[in-house]
Amino acid sequence: MRKILFVSVALIALALSSCNEEKKAAVAVDTQKVDSLQRIVDQKDNEINDMLSTLNAIQDGIREITEAENRVSVVKDGERTDKAAQIKENLQFISNTMKRNRELINKLRQQARESSVQGEQLKATIENLVKQLDEKEQQLQQLRAELDAKDIHITELTENINNLNTNVSNLQNENSQKSQTISAQDKQLNTAWYVFGTKKELKQQNILDGDRVLQSNFNKSYFTKIDIRVDKEIKLYSKSAKILTTHPSGSYTLTQDANKQYVLRITNPQIFWSTSKYLVVVVK
Repeated sequence: MRKILFVSVALIALALSSCNEEKKAAVAVDTQKVDSLQRIVDQKDNEINDMLSTLNAIQDGIREITEAENRVSVVKDGERTDKAAQIKENLQFISNTMKRNRELINKLRQQARESSVQGEQLKATIENLVKQLDEKEQQLQQLRAELDAKDIHITELTENINNLNTNVSNLQNENSQKSQTISAQDKQLNTAWYVFGTKKELKQQNILDGDRVLQSNFNKSYFTKIDIRVDKEIKLYSKSAKILTTHPSGSYTLTQDANKQYVLRITNPQIFWSTSKYLVVVVK
């Protein structure tokens, strides 16, 4: 009887020990998940803090520009003999601050592109800051016109402002060229070509050579160019159709319409065109 009792106690102890080990393993897994989530949260917090720091610097710059404009307005309407020097100093400060704010806005745009934190509100805020700077530049031009009307001419400052405007114009042109390049590359990546015809027609264009497809110097102008993001349905106008090029089967359907003519519908363009940007269909 004692032996049976001893064995029973031993088995219970072993079972409890096993449960404890399982609990420890579960706790370890949960801890890893929490640590992983915390790292993601910390990364997003750092990105947000960096962007907020840049945003605050831009807003401070705009505030300083407004204060300097007010100082210029006060001085130009006064009678002090040293007002030309003061105006020059304040306008130079405005020019430098505008230039710095442009650079900070470009930095903020770069941070937004590289950040895992995405949002339309941030884009709208950046565009609003650009709009505010554009308005400040217009106000600066108006100040210059008022100074000219009062015969307050500052040659050196005018040259600096013109140089700044030239730099801004060059930067805008550069950004425009980059946007055009990105747009062209994006269009190229989403361009594909298709053709359908009888065996005879495809052979005449060297598209089909025996059982080989697109192996010879085929006539590319015989193909129709499409945007894979837009063109997802191709009517084949035939009661017999067979796809000769290779495309993943789960990315399209080939079905007949009410007139028993085949229609190719591309359900997943990215996967469908991943193997070939050329589509060849033989019909009768």
